Amino acid sequence: MKQLCGLLFFLASLWIPGLSHGAAYYEGKTLTIVVGYKPGGGYDRYARLFAKYLPRYMPGNPTIVIQNMPGANSIIAANHIYSVAKPDGLTIGTFNNGLVIAQLTKVEGVRFDLTKIAWIGSTASDAAILAVRADLPYKTVDDLRKVKEAVVIGATGPGSSTYDFPALLKEFAGLNIKLVPGYSSSSDVMLAIERKEVDGRGGSYASILPFIDRGLVRPMVRTRVRVPEIEKLPVDEELATSAKAKAIMAIRSTPEIIYRPYAAAPGTPAEPMKILRDAFARAAKDKELLAEAKKTKLPIDYVAGEDALKVVQEVLRQPPDIAQEITKYIKFGD
Repeated sequence: MKQLCGLLFFLASLWIPGLSHGAAYYEGKTLTIVVGYKPGGGYDRYARLFAKYLPRYMPGNPTIVIQNMPGANSIIAANHIYSVAKPDGLTIGTFNNGLVIAQLTKVEGVRFDLTKIAWIGSTASDAAILAVRADLPYKTVDDLRKVKEAVVIGATGPGSSTYDFPALLKEFAGLNIKLVPGYSSSSDVMLAIERKEVDGRGGSYASILPFIDRGLVRPMVRTRVRVPEIEKLPVDEELATSAKAKAIMAIRSTPEIIYRPYAAAPGTPAEPMKILRDAFARAAKDKELLAEAKKTKLPIDYVAGEDALKVVQEVLRQPPDIAQEITKYIKFGD
């Protein structure tokens, strides 16, 4: 009799509201992915790729739409996810991985705490590289140090790898470069390179790879995250001449482990978070997605949500004096 009662209780529990709707949580609903940059850049391209395949792995097969929300190097988008988006799993976001440094250095306008946000994971780890036009005569880092006329590097703005990475190379590795910020996306910087308005750019290897393969630009130096194809490039930290410089470069590049992060609003319930995390992890192994990613030169190297949080916590663990020192060299702006 006890066994029968236990069985009946178990069966009844399957119909308790909140336990029964797991398979249909997203049925008939729309999932919005907020992208902190305008269309065409790396963050946007990754989001659109995953949006195409995620419904396969989400019970209820929701519609997925992309909402581009550029501004302040994606601080606007991160603030939106943290304090505006409802914690219902129907709005998630992808934003500049370097925003953890903005939080560390208490940048004005930051209204988020990345230790409290609901982490889904990251679709890729990547290294930042500096690349210059292949038609220019520069072949080595020493060439960039010795050049008489500064090499012009286009960038979006302070707080992005397009700006901070080359800025630190100029400051600590002696590269003779001139930064020209103000471009609204990395794709706009590449267009400027095509037009020969600028000589090169910094940024993620994945974003620049198609242009390397085309022969438009040549990679010159990279950050510490290991990418097999560019392992032989000099690493920025190895070019630094002081312990302080090496430390600042290391802190700046650590978030690149989660180069393409995704998160939901704080307080998002466990059920949709499990669905989202499982869907991203499974989509990252989808053969068709991987084939398309390879064709479009978007490396996939999925990092789980709990590991993304560990990266964030590691950066935010820096003592106040180090954080203050970083503010001298790493700024955030539009």
